[in-house]
Amino acid sequence: MGFMESTFNLTSWVVFSTALHMLAFTGVLLHALKRRRNASATILWIFVAWSFPLIGPMLYLSFGIDRIPAKGLEKKAANQTIMSQREKRHEDSSTFVAWHFDYRTALDKIDDSYSQKLNRSIDPLIRDHPLLDGNTITPLVCGDEAYPLMLQAIRAAKNHIHLQSYIFHRDDIGRKFLDELKTKAEAGVKVRLMYDRFGSTHALLGGLFRQYRNIPNLEICGWTQANPLKRQFQINLRNHRKNLVVDGHIGFFGGVNIADENTTAKGRNAIRDYHFRVEGPLVHELQLSFLRDWFFMTEEPIDQLLNTAHFPQVLSIGPARARLIDSGPSEPPDIASETFFNAIIMAQHQVLIVTPYFVPTTDLLRALRSAAHRGIDVRIVVPEKNNHHYAGMASKALYEELLEAGVRIYHRKPPFIHAKALVADDAVALVGTANLDVRSLKLNYETTALIEDEAAVGKLKLMIHEDMDCSTEIHLNEWLQRPSLQKLGENLCALMTPVL
Repeated sequence: MGFMESTFNLTSWVVFSTALHMLAFTGVLLHALKRRRNASATILWIFVAWSFPLIGPMLYLSFGIDRIPAKGLEKKAANQTIMSQREKRHEDSSTFVAWHFDYRTALDKIDDSYSQKLNRSIDPLIRDHPLLDGNTITPLVCGDEAYPLMLQAIRAAKNHIHLQSYIFHRDDIGRKFLDELKTKAEAGVKVRLMYDRFGSTHALLGGLFRQYRNIPNLEICGWTQANPLKRQFQINLRNHRKNLVVDGHIGFFGGVNIADENTTAKGRNAIRDYHFRVEGPLVHELQLSFLRDWFFMTEEPIDQLLNTAHFPQVLSIGPARARLIDSGPSEPPDIASETFFNAIIMAQHQVLIVTPYFVPTTDLLRALRSAAHRGIDVRIVVPEKNNHHYAGMASKALYEELLEAGVRIYHRKPPFIHAKALVADDAVALVGTANLDVRSLKLNYETTALIEDEAAVGKLKLMIHEDMDCSTEIHLNEWLQRPSLQKLGENLCALMTPVL
């Protein structure tokens, strides 16, 4: 009797678990086919959902849905709300008019044909963020150069400080920044700090931010679009931006997070990264980017955000033209990919790329091959040792087709290079937070700046050439001789390319 009962229970459990698996798989299948997306990604997720009962559907729920409709619409609606309020202020306030219109670049008056064509291709996608004259932009290397200037600006703040970082570490640098923010807040300066809850997990779980709660004038907000209580399981949509705006006059942006690893210390080299200091109209664009994210997460009244203290009158203080390109699920579709794609295919002489994670879309790969076939000098710098091993392996699976086309690839020796930049024809640079991978191009909220300035672009090129000098160039004949087992590993990781 006991044996028959246990057999019956086992059979019931098998039937129940099979039915549950089929139900979950059907749900993934229907959802994956509900909208048009990359075919490889769709097939991959269907395979994962079928092959790994329950675990597969949970992975899809967390990582496979790249845009939660409710949250995506909420963010877009929040952006539209704050942008419409900004337009009303254009009509009433000379400050906002001067910010957005007095420094707008007339594209037909640009002498450089490459710049003119590239900006004409971008304009229809982001009319709210035009190319602006009158900026001074200074490239910085690593936290060693960026942190002292950022802290100096924070200490000099008189009205407000807005800091945003994907990673905020629970270490000496993280505490140093928070202590400086605390000091300024206690002195009466309004401080708003935003961090990404996924990127700053260790600091969040370690209680770093709790130590700075309940300080007058200091508000801390964690970005997330995942909340199980609201049936939101999406941890894909991360805020990867790293911006600092002080008093609406000085801004910083780029790839440097807030962490010890970005500084040189005894026995440790700083992570190699690029960051940028800016003055001029672009600062107001960075300000708007921060406030749109802040408004979405906090719903702080717009009148407290769109004011003349945050957007003071700006002066033309430099020769640099620049425009902000914010990308993410609530922005115009594929704006980052379109910008990089056009920058590559319009190049006439050279394209230099630095990125820690090189797993681009098919269109970008085709653009790189096409440019090299046309005789364009295309060079790509990536880390020799990647901190995400699977991403590095997937990247290497793409080398052969690029090398055969004439693209030159460089492995930057340690320390790890985290910089993101594209320089084309000595005229234009695309810099910021976006990596050349699917996550940055489609999932994350990113900030990229298009820079046109002989001095800034020239210095950036020198920085890239310094990295190439510290690199080993990969040659096709040698690359083809790598072990078969390595090739298998690369191709296996490349299967995950659509969702990396």
